[in-house]
Amino acid sequence: MGLHPETWLKVTEIGLYCEPGNFYIDPSGPVDRAVITHGHSDHARAGHRTVLSTAETAAIMAVRYGNDFAGTTQISTYGVPVQIAEVRVTLLPAGHILGSAQVLLEYDGSRVVISGDYKRRPDRTCIAFDPVPCDVFITEATFGLPVFRHPPDHLEISRLLQSRELFPDRCHLIGVYALGKCQRVMTLLRSAGYDRPIYLHGALLALTKLYAARGIELGPFSVLAGLTAEQLKGEIVLCPPSALADRWSRRLPEPVSAAASGWMRVRARARQKGAELPLVISDHADWDELLQTVEDVNAPEVWITHGREDGLLHALAKSGRRARALSLIGREEEEEDS
Repeated sequence: MGLHPETWLKVTEIGLYCEPGNFYIDPSGPVDRAVITHGHSDHARAGHRTVLSTAETAAIMAVRYGNDFAGTTQISTYGVPVQIAEVRVTLLPAGHILGSAQVLLEYDGSRVVISGDYKRRPDRTCIAFDPVPCDVFITEATFGLPVFRHPPDHLEISRLLQSRELFPDRCHLIGVYALGKCQRVMTLLRSAGYDRPIYLHGALLALTKLYAARGIELGPFSVLAGLTAEQLKGEIVLCPPSALADRWSRRLPEPVSAAASGWMRVRARARQKGAELPLVISDHADWDELLQTVEDVNAPEVWITHGREDGLLHALAKSGRRARALSLIGREEEEEDS
């Protein structure tokens, strides 16, 4: 390894800055050149002069911000290097949501992988995480405590379907984030054999249509417009988490309120969301998967960007790896997309 990455990869007020390439990774404000890992708004902001991302992330940003979200958009294919000044940049699958990417930086003999948000479980809506050996691994730690061990996804969906059978005269209203979680819950339901239409709050429609247009099999879905409470008995309805207790939900037939998130492991969070049926379905790696990923990439040094750093720092120190916490701001969407 040549120059240590901490000499050329800097934490700034607006995000992680690669000095020899003169670009930022997921900056929190407009910059001349940004490399974007995925489309969640705490990582993908509008107003950059130039954006490098996957085609799917660019499409998501266009839906969210309009086609002029950046001055210039450069599309990168997974595994194909792009030279930016002195740095070779390669986007790799992260398994978080459609189009999500890790960022591999190669400079002066060093290999640094910035994970972005990621998970390790199978997901029909995106390409699986690809562990790549590196000298420094920069990882998220949203669920970086031993208490966060997510149950198998299919068991959580089974609980939902069992509840539907138990309460056939009620609808099930599930709070899901509009990008990623909504479409993942839909595919999990389809994998479990649920073939009825899935009804959506209008705020979920545009991104769900984008997923369908990109070839993700979601089955029949539609918005609620024109449907009566009687017609919605026994049906599954998806909405943003903020709509669970909104006036909008009063039209539904005695809804069983549910929420799909890794945070549903914490009872206080479930009560806060008003979730009668908390579903532990996460788009982030849990504790065991974080540790496994560090083993898989075999990085002697790990930097932690956000989340529960202390537990992971302690575990990595015991394993003989160097570890440090980075203080990156602007991750307010983590609560919703987890």
